[in-house]
Amino acid sequence: MKRAGGWLFLIIAIVGGYLLFYPVEIEPVKWQAPPAPPLENDYALNARLAQVERLATGAGDGPEDVAVSADGDIYTGYLDGRVVRVDGHTGEVTTLADTGGRPLGIGLLPDGGLAVADAYRGLLRVGLDGSLEVLAAQANGLAFRFADDLDVARDGTVYFSDASWKYGMEHLLADFLEHRGTGRLLRYNPDGTVDELLQNLYFANGVALGPDEQYVLVNETGAYRVTRLWLKGPRAGEREVFIDNLPGFPDNISFDAQSGVFWLALYGPRDSALDATADKPFLRKLIYRLPEFLHPMPAHLGFVLGVDTDGRIVANLQDHGDGAYGPVTSAERAGDHLYLGSLSADSLARLSIDDALSGD
Repeated sequence: MKRAGGWLFLIIAIVGGYLLFYPVEIEPVKWQAPPAPPLENDYALNARLAQVERLATGAGDGPEDVAVSADGDIYTGYLDGRVVRVDGHTGEVTTLADTGGRPLGIGLLPDGGLAVADAYRGLLRVGLDGSLEVLAAQANGLAFRFADDLDVARDGTVYFSDASWKYGMEHLLADFLEHRGTGRLLRYNPDGTVDELLQNLYFANGVALGPDEQYVLVNETGAYRVTRLWLKGPRAGEREVFIDNLPGFPDNISFDAQSGVFWLALYGPRDSALDATADKPFLRKLIYRLPEFLHPMPAHLGFVLGVDTDGRIVANLQDHGDGAYGPVTSAERAGDHLYLGSLSADSLARLSIDDALSGD
């Protein structure tokens, strides 16, 4: 018994030492997570995403965002750094460029090229001829650590997010657990200058221009909300909450001008255990020091919301099945379909827009 007690003491000492002297330190702050809304009413459980059609299966992993051209070609970026075109008629996949990083947000530029937010390299331009150019890698003396999503204005101005100026993609959880508001919303102008529009965002993620480019929305994944910044009119420069206390982690967002709906991808449902530690900074520090396989992870599901211009839920698309397409990180309307991207799936997906907007 004494020998067993000695081994137990040794194990406790090793684990305790590991937790106390973890090599990557974080300094969480205390905050109060709002009670998560139940999955009912506007967020009621359903299986409307179970009928999605999968595209370009096996061509690559993690097509995180999607852009669709007028002729139906689909553009996306993969985990291995490739930016590709998927022929809208044949499904053939052609590699345009390898960024050498991790392409995330993607959008069509007026000159025919692609704007790409690369988590490691910043804001890029990828030409359809395979050319690659770094448009911006810093703003106000701070290098981009985690360029995430973007939207392109009619004149070629690019609005984009830097999820965190402190932590890169490899330490994503650190930003969530620390909760210090290190995200930024930025604007790349056609003359090559970069403006910092908003600071102190809690993991700045999806970006979408609103109707007539009057305002821009940016998702704050770490705060479960979407923030609006007015760009034009008497309220220009004002910041406000567009929709708050979402039931999951908001990822990318896009505006569907045909229906007047913002399509909001939720990476996964809220984690009650994670929310419960919001006001316990030391506990969150210990959680981060745990081995990676013990870190909190959202449940696997497909989840997309349609939100009107007043911030009201008008569509609720989910799939909780074992084979659900997910986690969904982007949703983009093109023609008669809603196209979906994922941070880790091995395909793109799409759903009939009629099915997406129906109340069934």
